[in-house]
Amino acid sequence: MDRTMGSSFEIPSASLKSFATVTVVLFIPIYDLIFVPFATILTRTLFGITMLQRIGIGMFLSTISIAITGLIEMKRLKTAQEHGLIDMPNVTIPMKVWWLVPQYILFGISDVFTMVGLQEFFYDQVPSELKSVGVALYLSIFGVRSLLSSCLISVIEKATGRDGNDSWFNDNLSIAHIDSFYWLLSCRIALGLTFYIHFAKHYNYNNGRSAP
Repeated sequence: MDRTMGSSFEIPSASLKSFATVTVVLFIPIYDLIFVPFATILTRTLFGITMLQRIGIGMFLSTISIAITGLIEMKRLKTAQEHGLIDMPNVTIPMKVWWLVPQYILFGISDVFTMVGLQEFFYDQVPSELKSVGVALYLSIFGVRSLLSSCLISVIEKATGRDGNDSWFNDNLSIAHIDSFYWLLSCRIALGLTFYIHFAKHYNYNNGRSAP
């Protein structure tokens, strides 16, 4: 994709994730100063929404973010096809990198809801003498997530690349199927969200709050 800005500056690929980080930094005050007071008025509860509701909202936004990523990838592939660049992996596709920014912003907002909500949940709901264990469980989520993601990619790579076929993760992104991978992730998160809502409805908070 075209990463140029101005006449000479080129945006580094690795810096795109900074949009998500900046969004987290900016959105946390917005959440505390605007969203929570507004939600408190609507729900007439002290915290506006419960911890599990916060996590659920984050999972929903994450699903939307991945779906948007899939749509943008489909557009990138279509653009490459229209300009005859399918077999030219080293040629820049005439599509601005700014198309990727919305998904990073939405991903950052989803992190504010999901990750912060998980941290609150594990710290608040474990017994007082096991607070450190709760924090450890929260941190273990990141390791388990990375492990499962690596396993999923390895399985898909082997399943789609056998018999001489081009895998979803072909080195030439114009003939790969990264869009299919994004749609798979979106469906998986949506399925997980469905199960999450079912179990969250039956959860009783240790401090007496009403379950979502």
